[in-house]
Amino acid sequence: MRRAQFLWRGPVLRKPTLFLPSISTGRSLVRHLSSCPTRAAACSVAVLAALLGGCASWHAQPLPAGVSLLEPDGVARVQIDAAAMPLPELAAHRFDPSDGFDMDEVAMLAVANNPDLKLARDDLGIARAQAFSAGLLPDPQVSVSSDYPGAIGMSRAFSYGLSMDVMALLTRSANVKSANAAAQKTDLTLLWQEWQVVAQARQLYVKTRFQTAALPLLAQQAELARTRYDRTADAARRHDMTADVVTAALTAYEDARKAWTDMQHAQAQTHHDLNALLGLAPDVELPLADAPSRDMALPDASLDDAMHQLPQRRPDLIALQLGYEAQEQKYRAAILNQFPSLSIGFTRQRDTSEIYTSGFAINLTLPVFNRNRGNIAIEQATRQRLADEYQARLNTAYADIAHLRNDSAIAARQLAQDDAALPELERAAAHAHRAYTAHDITLGQYVDAQSAANARRLDAETAREALAEQRIGLQALLGNVMPDNTHDQSVAAAHRHSNSLAR
Repeated sequence: MRRAQFLWRGPVLRKPTLFLPSISTGRSLVRHLSSCPTRAAACSVAVLAALLGGCASWHAQPLPAGVSLLEPDGVARVQIDAAAMPLPELAAHRFDPSDGFDMDEVAMLAVANNPDLKLARDDLGIARAQAFSAGLLPDPQVSVSSDYPGAIGMSRAFSYGLSMDVMALLTRSANVKSANAAAQKTDLTLLWQEWQVVAQARQLYVKTRFQTAALPLLAQQAELARTRYDRTADAARRHDMTADVVTAALTAYEDARKAWTDMQHAQAQTHHDLNALLGLAPDVELPLADAPSRDMALPDASLDDAMHQLPQRRPDLIALQLGYEAQEQKYRAAILNQFPSLSIGFTRQRDTSEIYTSGFAINLTLPVFNRNRGNIAIEQATRQRLADEYQARLNTAYADIAHLRNDSAIAARQLAQDDAALPELERAAAHAHRAYTAHDITLGQYVDAQSAANARRLDAETAREALAEQRIGLQALLGNVMPDNTHDQSVAAAHRHSNSLAR
């Protein structure tokens, strides 16, 4: 695993160059303009027009008038650039929903159309704009004044001045570093959100497939229980069966029917959750295809190595590191701002006696009472909070991974036991079916054999679904480590955003 390299993918921030005229140039320019008021006015208008020409203009942007969720006809026309996906295995997967959506295609659609990710990309645009703003130099200040004497024979007096805030230049470096680190933090936070959405989409895919497979088994179980209850109730009406047997059969039927109904409710909830995650309209039924067989198990050596490299591969942890670096620069800027605020300017004047003078002006704030001590205390306390937040997130990450590893091991053992017991129960169910058809066993014996096989099938499917979801979650918590380690790449290499997604 190579250490993550941070690649700035935002707009190139060109450092503005400050141009200040020399004193000699300023003198000649002022003398030339003062000798010709008309020319000075024309030049002022030209400069003002040039400045206004570079200004941004406002255009109204109305709010959307309707719902923007994907409708059924829109899903069929969806096109996604695989190269824009945030994970290597998704970038290598061809998006073709014509034959149904497999697990990776569901994850790709989630990355491209998830509503929360769209907001996160907007946040990234704001952070990049803030980084651009932090790199801009402060505008110089120009002062112009003119006096017209009432006495005859006196000349018009004027004063021109040009000044610049020096403290803004001294703190610019810290502000730029802080804004750039904050933008990179937002970028990696977006990456972490994308990874979480990918994991959620995969887990919902697995859950949907499990529920689709479990419903027929539960329906069969309910039908068997209903048949037994009907036969038992008929026998009781003929006084061939006791009431306690009928009650037991009715209870078994109600339990089986409730399990089937509960699974229907769970399937409807999963459908709602999946559509909400993918940004689909509620009535869209996404056609799911079979996922390619892929063992998600990770050897212990790979797990231990991934946990050791967790601070360098988890985007949320790296984002917190960058957030701490941004706060360090804010703290540094607050320290610099405790010194006197300094503004330096140059002046050119003429009085009513036509005496020309040139000079300079210095504006200095005396650090007597404030000295920026309040902001320094705030930034220092904020830095400590970010350090504690990073430590807490790191501790939680290790604890969550350990918990999922233990749960996955238990689910794997349970699945192995269910798979080992299932063939014998299926043979017994098949034998009972033949015997019941030949009228060699009673209905109760037949139902018991079929119910035992169905229950074990459900147990195996439940364990398989739980194990798959746990391994998907574990892979995401570890920084998307792949079982074969063929995609063990750095965060920067994995994060391939396109401008189309960002927009």
